[in-house]
Amino acid sequence: MAAPSATLNCEDFSMFQEVLKVMRNMDDRIVHGLNTTVPTVSFSGKVDATQTCKQLYESMMEAHLSRDQAIKACIAKTSAVVGQLREERAKDGEDLAVLKQLRKEQTKLKMMQSELNVEEVVNDQSLKVFGERCRIHYTPPKVKLSSE
Repeated sequence: MAAPSATLNCEDFSMFQEVLKVMRNMDDRIVHGLNTTVPTVSFSGKVDATQTCKQLYESMMEAHLSRDQAIKACIAKTSAVVGQLREERAKDGEDLAVLKQLRKEQTKLKMMQSELNVEEVVNDQSLKVFGERCRIHYTPPKVKLSSE
């Protein structure tokens, strides 16, 4: 259930969202994944639930980190473009093409930043479901994700 490795397209926000959607597939299907891999009490002797939960947790954390890094990389890239356009605007405040492009990039930057909030919600939901189903089999280490 590892997340597909996809490269985010930072220039086109629609493609950015589409790739994120694919990358979030694991989180969207976590309940199904847990139901098919973590046994109920009656079947607990047939599967190593501790190892299964550990592997699922590690895959989930890898996917979360990968998406977080990809989103932040696009935010940094778009921020740099916005900064460059602001400099151009400062030189020639009458250039309508620069003003239009600056507004477009600023809007895209805000939408990308909002994806970090969406990411936080998706991650929290996945961890909650994981905790409910795997808490008796596996306790993940206390990790501090950098969300700054």
